[in-house]
Amino acid sequence: MKTLMKFPVLLVIVTGSFWGLYVLPDVSQYQSHCPCEECTLENDPWFKARFNKSVPVFLTADYQLPEDAYRWWSVSHQRRGNRSVYDGLLEEIFKVIPHHPDVMAAGSKTCAVVGNSVNLKGSLYGQLINSHDVVMRMNAAVIKGFEADVGNKTTHHIMYPESSMHLDTKTHLVMFTFKKLDLEWLPKALTTGASRYRAKIRANKDLVMLVNPVFMRYVHLNWLEKKGYYPSTGFMTVVMALHICEEVHVFGFGADKEGNWNHYWDLNRFKKLKTGAHPGHLEYETIKKLAKLNIIRFYTGV
Repeated sequence: MKTLMKFPVLLVIVTGSFWGLYVLPDVSQYQSHCPCEECTLENDPWFKARFNKSVPVFLTADYQLPEDAYRWWSVSHQRRGNRSVYDGLLEEIFKVIPHHPDVMAAGSKTCAVVGNSVNLKGSLYGQLINSHDVVMRMNAAVIKGFEADVGNKTTHHIMYPESSMHLDTKTHLVMFTFKKLDLEWLPKALTTGASRYRAKIRANKDLVMLVNPVFMRYVHLNWLEKKGYYPSTGFMTVVMALHICEEVHVFGFGADKEGNWNHYWDLNRFKKLKTGAHPGHLEYETIKKLAKLNIIRFYTGV
């Protein structure tokens, strides 16, 4: 993960006319507030207390999950569990997906994490999002009809069964497993579809990755200080990007101007929608803090 200070001069020159297409609420927030790299960024005590590069992001077939991480996963997401059942389900999964995930394409440097906030509507961020090497979307993200605001490029799609969708052969399926049923679903969804829990989906089995419960626990403990039952998919994706990307650009997070936590495709059908089991306001403030420290670049929409 590389600290973001300023856009490279070449990018500003090449895309200068393009930036005129955007309505940015406060351009100054995307610039560095610090003249030297040493006075901010990874040396900041707040960031150092949270970020731990050594935490494994993805599961591999030969990984032995520590017992404390298993207990957190079991209690946080299903209130009970059996370790031998968990291990057996993982064994079945790794008969279908690669034993070691192919995380990023060679040469990938810039990552766009695209949330589903209603503040993307009317933002005209589409071409800017598409310009990144890696574009991460999550859950039921709708693209058709919203390309001008959200782009149409996807390299990594983060999901779980309730939000699953068909993917093209070049897109990584990145899965957060929140419960035992998720583990049961995945190998069947990729092969026979013989599951009572969602149907078969089209996806490239060679590009499937499972997020490690150790990583999920780390986000909950280190980044959110155990607030909420567990982190949201979106926030975990932002932290995941900090671990695997050189530059992280974040779009589509937070409520609209009226305080509604809505999706950009929902047309404000759900007024006063809150963030459920997730500490949404804390997650949002943490993202803003990362932007203030120039660790990420955050686009707040309209």
